[in-house]
Amino acid sequence: MPRDRKQSKQPKTTLEEQIPGAFEGETVSRRRFMTGTAHAAGGIAVAAFTLPAVGMAIGPMFEKAEQNWESVGPIGDFADDTYIPRTLTIVRGIGDAGKTTVYIRQYNSQLDSEERDEYNEFIAISTRCMHLGCPVRFVGASQRFICPCHGGVYDFEGKVSGGPPVRPLDRFYTRVRNGQLEIGPRFSVNSELRRFSPRDPGMPLDGIGQYVYPARPTTRKIPGT
Repeated sequence: MPRDRKQSKQPKTTLEEQIPGAFEGETVSRRRFMTGTAHAAGGIAVAAFTLPAVGMAIGPMFEKAEQNWESVGPIGDFADDTYIPRTLTIVRGIGDAGKTTVYIRQYNSQLDSEERDEYNEFIAISTRCMHLGCPVRFVGASQRFICPCHGGVYDFEGKVSGGPPVRPLDRFYTRVRNGQLEIGPRFSVNSELRRFSPRDPGMPLDGIGQYVYPARPTTRKIPGT
């Protein structure tokens, strides 16, 4: 008799359990199954939209960008009291989109505050503003780098002298080979022109900034960083 009673036992309904939204004949197990299915479908839909966006956002952090040394002309083309613009390829294989302008001059012991070494006999300064990345322009009359977007101003060495930029303009390693000036990898500097692995605009490098904004995991270790 107990065995027959066990076999004839019916599953509880949602009405018996007083579950909100219950209707006649619906069992608790069916309600749970449908709820779980709906949650799973929703999760899949959300993942389909968010994962590609997240991948595009953080993917560049793990792309290892290799920049080769590139000749920009004879060393006699560059003076020590003004900058000469040159076009540099920083990303190969994408045409003009992979090129940038760099301002170059010879090291000047009376004007430069950093120590001279084998990588800065010539100074090569990036044109990317360290506020939001807009292109800056060197104005010879004022001996300043000016950003037209938000009023960023840098002095002759590329240090911030006004506006919202959080650090000096980035630089490129330089070297001389067979009378030709070659430009190498980019690096970032703090207010004392101390070298760091490349950072993005808006990332300060003074004080705790160098720890709060570490370099990307795939940034190549380069001399002096």
